Amino acid sequence: MSLLQDLQNRSGNQCELCASTKELFIYEVPPVSTGGVDGSILACATCTNQIENSETTDANHWRCLNEAMWSEFRAVKVIAWRMLSRLKAEGWPQDLLDMLYLEDADLRFAEATGEGLDESEKIIHRDVNGTILQAGDSVVLIKDLKVKGSSMVAKQGTAVRRISLDHDNAKYIEGKVGATQIVIITDYVKKI
Repeated sequence: MSLLQDLQNRSGNQCELCASTKELFIYEVPPVSTGGVDGSILACATCTNQIENSETTDANHWRCLNEAMWSEFRAVKVIAWRMLSRLKAEGWPQDLLDMLYLEDADLRFAEATGEGLDESEKIIHRDVNGTILQAGDSVVLIKDLKVKGSSMVAKQGTAVRRISLDHDNAKYIEGKVGATQIVIITDYVKKI
């Protein structure tokens, strides 16, 4: 069975956030590490657009999270937490956040994008040109880099896809070069 069919069966062929039955898509919850059924939700175009673009967020649309936050599926709860955190200044989302319980691992996953932080607290990762990097972006190395702890050299021009961000240090990202997962300093990468 395909991922889309699995998600349609799990959700009853409706958006797992707002219950819409129109324009449904697979949404992989960033930062994508597992993907698949456990790391994805079935979401409508309205929800997807507002998740990905905070400027288009309509607080009243997200009142649907009053029900969605009780989902048994991790990815749905994580998105509910992120959207409620984004909207907490509205007042009512804070009440829902206070009721929402996430296991420690799920909370770390939810916080991985920095959604729950105020703008002043967020760590912003930038490439060599100052372009903001986000989890899941692809970058290219601008210099040959020796990989600590091995004899490997990551060559200039190597593409590193689906990077993840270090949430403690704005200078560090992680990605795979070949089969090896390495930490890369942002001063040596350029966003593709």
